[in-house]
Amino acid sequence: MWSPTFVKAAALLLYILLISSVSECVYASSTGTAPVQVAIAATDYVCGSGGNWSMQYTLRTLGGADWSPTLAVYGDMGTANAVSLPWLVEEVASGGFDAVLHVGDLAYDLFQCLYVHMGPEVQGRENWFLPLQEGGKVGDKFMEQVEPIATQVPYMVAPGNHEWLHNFTHYKNRFSMPGNSENYHYSWNIGPAHIISFSTEVYFFLEDGLKLIEWQYHWLEQELQRVSAAEYRGERPWIIAMGHRPMYCSTNNDNDCDHHNSVVRVGLPLEYKYGLEKLFYQYGVDLELWGHEHIYERMWPLFNYTVMNGSYENPYTNPGAPVHIVTGSAGCREDHGDFKKDQPEWVAFTSRDYGYSKMTVHNATHLSFQQISADQGGKVVDEFTIIKDYHGPYRAMDL
Repeated sequence: MWSPTFVKAAALLLYILLISSVSECVYASSTGTAPVQVAIAATDYVCGSGGNWSMQYTLRTLGGADWSPTLAVYGDMGTANAVSLPWLVEEVASGGFDAVLHVGDLAYDLFQCLYVHMGPEVQGRENWFLPLQEGGKVGDKFMEQVEPIATQVPYMVAPGNHEWLHNFTHYKNRFSMPGNSENYHYSWNIGPAHIISFSTEVYFFLEDGLKLIEWQYHWLEQELQRVSAAEYRGERPWIIAMGHRPMYCSTNNDNDCDHHNSVVRVGLPLEYKYGLEKLFYQYGVDLELWGHEHIYERMWPLFNYTVMNGSYENPYTNPGAPVHIVTGSAGCREDHGDFKKDQPEWVAFTSRDYGYSKMTVHNATHLSFQQISADQGGKVVDEFTIIKDYHGPYRAMDL
């Protein structure tokens, strides 16, 4: 029988203490006025306050730079129609994932109070629901759903458009990511990868004008400059960016990514300031992960609508630009996305199946990626490997 030691929640635990109820949960915050207490015994822990404690969980601690982590990657998973959830829970329980990247749109929606069942006649789905009112019950349900995952491995999130209400209040208070940006943007290390999460929503919800855009852009610029230094990138060579709304997509729903001058890609209209594509290219970002579109889509290495494959035979070996992946098909109350009939030349593979992605950072040179179809019983419907002998800025162009 172990004897608990009580400590304030620190960065060690910020990633995994996601408890189910807004009114009853204890947030893992190192800056809050009422810090949570956590009982630690090696990798076993419980979470709570006063006389209310959770069951005992086991935390999988992360190693240093010299190991090969495998991460689940997906966006747009709700409480209703969360088709991928059983597969994710099973894979985490069996040790298949070391962390999760949820690239926006959580719960559908965190702030909602309840769902009213609409019956199987609505688009043929028995679990189709209509959201009503505020109150956070849907968010509570989502936290309960991901608890078997988030209590075992880091559950890292980025804000999506469905988190917007009341200035992203539920998103900012239910999760505690590294740093002090209220979860808008942050970075962290896992194995040989440095992962940068940021908000695409600052470009679309402009109640505060340009302040958040400028703040985040300058942070990204400074962060990329820091981690691109030779002494840092020698240890963590892979730079992976994750945000919700993609720069590129081949869907036909008139979203930002369907337009040539995507705001996320080139910046705000007229002045075209604070666009992210040139910034990520300049600092040699290797992989960009997106959600929002309820599909899976893999692009060829791409910059400014120009395919920059490593070679014809091996397009992902020493590519000349970042690789973009859209993986927003985990399952939610909204339907599948649809693709344009005529696919652009920069699209390598597409799938409408519900599912999730599996990414393994093997070492300094190899990163592999798979798309798992929940609709097809866990079948791997796409896979590829990025091989890089060099990580750093891409070929100088007229930026």
